[in-house]
Amino acid sequence: MTHQQDKVAFITGANRGIGLETAAHLGELGITVVLGVRDVTKGKAAANELAEKGIKAEAIEYDASKPQAADRVADYLAQTYGKLDILVNNAGVLKEELLGNNTSASVSQDALRETFETNFFAVIELTQKLLPLIKKSPAGRIVNLSSILASQTLHSMENSPIGPAKGLAYNASKTALNVFTIHLADELRGTHIKVNSAHPGWVKTELGGPNAPMEIADSWKTSVRLATLDESGPTGGFFHEGEPLPW
Repeated sequence: MTHQQDKVAFITGANRGIGLETAAHLGELGITVVLGVRDVTKGKAAANELAEKGIKAEAIEYDASKPQAADRVADYLAQTYGKLDILVNNAGVLKEELLGNNTSASVSQDALRETFETNFFAVIELTQKLLPLIKKSPAGRIVNLSSILASQTLHSMENSPIGPAKGLAYNASKTALNVFTIHLADELRGTHIKVNSAHPGWVKTELGGPNAPMEIADSWKTSVRLATLDESGPTGGFFHEGEPLPW
């Protein structure tokens, strides 16, 4: 992977976990990383840790639940950098107990709405607001953090490997996000912008829980690869560490 100075990346949910690891590894490539965080104090502490490693990093507030949050991010990035090369839509929520549960008959309307608000609606709003800046990049990259649990092909298989994890709100929100990836990539086909969905793995984060097999330290690989694709790379796909996943 080549050194990529002069590029700017915005990563949501980036003060910890997968988002912070992604920011760190993008920063190590020479990319300026802007951390989108709900808690600015924690975000600035994370940015300072990256800066101590020689990474150009800063943190700004991005709380998807607040009105005009996407507008403020767009205004700041436009005034400060004038463009955006990489958008990693990493922030997400999980309102259900996933493993060993099928919540289809029991999930609450509140859980459905809250999950879709963060995992789907807010991602579309932010991406649409930042698209004019991404279009100013010579090689714009949009990475949507999805999940293997979004795969309808795998869920509907007999003896499905992901069968025990049928949390309706979370899974459906990530399936919807994959639809956005496919549709936006199609709309932007022929431009220098690539849009892909990433399954980072089942990671030991606050969302993934302590039983997940992947350490946070290894969680960045898929996002960083998709964020730094060269011109011959794919668009409109769903990947885990370079391997395509079924929709």
